[in-house]
Amino acid sequence: MNSEITKAIEHEISELVQQALNGALDFETLEGLVRETSLRTAAAVLERMINSAGDDSSAAITRADDGTVLTYVGKRTKTFVTVLGEITLHRAYYTDGNGRGYFPQDRNLGFDTDCLSGGVKRMIGHTAGVLSFTESSLMIRNLAGLHVGSKHVERAGEALGQEIINTEKSQVVQVPPCSTTMYLGMDGTGCPMRKEETEGRTGKQPDGSAKTREVKLAVVFSADSRDSHGKPTRDVGSVSYNAAIESAATADVDESLSEFAQRTERETQRRGFDKAALQVVIGDGAKWIWNIADEQFPDAIQIIDLFHAKGTISTAAKAIFGTENKFGAQWAKTCRDELEAGKLERIIEKLKAFAENCKEARQCREYLITNRRRLNYPRFRALGLCTSSGIVESGCKHVIGARVKQSGMHWTVRGANAIIALRCFKLSGRFDAFMDQRRSA
Repeated sequence: MNSEITKAIEHEISELVQQALNGALDFETLEGLVRETSLRTAAAVLERMINSAGDDSSAAITRADDGTVLTYVGKRTKTFVTVLGEITLHRAYYTDGNGRGYFPQDRNLGFDTDCLSGGVKRMIGHTAGVLSFTESSLMIRNLAGLHVGSKHVERAGEALGQEIINTEKSQVVQVPPCSTTMYLGMDGTGCPMRKEETEGRTGKQPDGSAKTREVKLAVVFSADSRDSHGKPTRDVGSVSYNAAIESAATADVDESLSEFAQRTERETQRRGFDKAALQVVIGDGAKWIWNIADEQFPDAIQIIDLFHAKGTISTAAKAIFGTENKFGAQWAKTCRDELEAGKLERIIEKLKAFAENCKEARQCREYLITNRRRLNYPRFRALGLCTSSGIVESGCKHVIGARVKQSGMHWTVRGANAIIALRCFKLSGRFDAFMDQRRSA
């Protein structure tokens, strides 16, 4: 049988090669046809070999996991999508007598009810974590020649993401830090939700309602490298992401950490952040960030992103002097320079004159007073520390926004968290290891 198939495929390919040599086919068309022919033939061989590999039926079998006795009913036929293409298998079907059916061969081959092989699921994980479900489906079709509909991609992608959520919570393998100085950045960004996911929640709409839920992101990295100006910059390959739509708040009477605080605890343990000689937490002015930092990492140096701090000053200046006022622009620049130079008290004193009549000036002054220790940039520079959370803010845009904020997207919390988990694992370099572990389980 195999020799006949081999001869058939060689004959078909030889004819294609001859057409290409005669100029009837360009090489791109030739290689595409050869690949299609080879995969189609390989799928046929695989299908025939599995179906003819002996009778997998028995009058009764016992499940190894729980000892349930299963009774043989008959053969059932089903088509599966593999990396070679579709194959149709005839499998023995068993029942436990209580209405539950089993296909032992499917389990042995790693097939679930979604009819996708592990290799195809790996493709979906790599694409659905980056592209929309429709684009993922098209990408798989264009690159692999497989027809997996967008809804099928959605279900399989979210199922993988849910598995990753469970794995992330249950498996925390602690490793030594990759540097003596480790950074933890935290930030949040809105995710567009379905209407039922925001009912009764306060938001930023004119009527006070909400259209989004906040995704909170934790980023762990090292920054021993220096850019062309000698400033600290993230080390290539050192960044890991962990995010979800979940709360960072806890009541005073709560004994356990908030959901997101537990997430940051797992991620920092996973990266050895808590074992680093110098720990740095960097973020904007959000109170929940510093509450987590104070509670979980009391010895860490806390830094408010310099760009964010400067932006707060610029916003106050525009409110005080107007958006087009040249004096106001120069006043803001002077204050920003003083901020970098460590002359914080001078800025606070300047703002005092405007605080009574200008809300933005008052808020900026309170912000600077509250965050004094987090705005000591001369000290941070002397320690050689990174003072920009650009990697965290870009993480919100790149890791979260680029996937879940595409035009027309509206999510459930469960669906968004699944795809966010999938994307974080992929961008943190953990997805293939997860799939390898899943395959060997």
